[in-house]
Amino acid sequence: MKFKKNIEVKTIFNKISYRYDFLNSLLSFGLHKLWKKKLVDLLKPQQGEDWADLCCGTGDLAFLICKRVGPNGSITGIDSAKEILNIAKKKAERVKNKFINWESKDILEIDEYARNFDGVCMSYGLRNLESVEKGIKKVFSLLNDKGRAGFLDFHHSRKNSLSNIFQTIYLRLVVVPISRVFNLSREYAYIEESINNFPRGNELILIAKEVGFERIEYRTIFCGQMGILILGK
Repeated sequence: MKFKKNIEVKTIFNKISYRYDFLNSLLSFGLHKLWKKKLVDLLKPQQGEDWADLCCGTGDLAFLICKRVGPNGSITGIDSAKEILNIAKKKAERVKNKFINWESKDILEIDEYARNFDGVCMSYGLRNLESVEKGIKKVFSLLNDKGRAGFLDFHHSRKNSLSNIFQTIYLRLVVVPISRVFNLSREYAYIEESINNFPRGNELILIAKEVGFERIEYRTIFCGQMGILILGK
């Protein structure tokens, strides 16, 4: 199973959108919220800054950052999957949040000449782009001269390491069987292959350096299951 084209990933996320938040919380035991908060804490959004949440999904990061930068700052949530973006919009409507701007757009097709963000974040999106290198390069172009960016995603562990073995067993014996109950096993089975095709931490660091980022930090959390990449100009 290959997922090199954005349209394929878009189709997957549109299909799982109705169960996305529920399954995220169920399969991570609710810990995904703590991991996202950790990313935001490391990025330190400030009052009045302008931010973008790319591949925003249902908007978890956008809502977290909005609390930090508002009411004088701004946050734009961008995703190419319209169904999952509609859920983010409905969540914003329920809490009467009118400060977040939502855009349906392919990340790699954003016009960087019209952007000047203080910060950009992405959770579980970089791995799904057509090209990781193009994704990091696009983020670099969207930031202002002092901008910073942060990415949260699965950590690609060394093969046959304890972390890798646990990850493989959990994905195959827990994630896929549970998702099968909702007729979404094929959509969730893609996660393992997408991780295997995702650069390891040291490779992400090299890509970021080649793109032009000067401040680079990569750390693992949750016993090496997740990775956080922090970048700054």
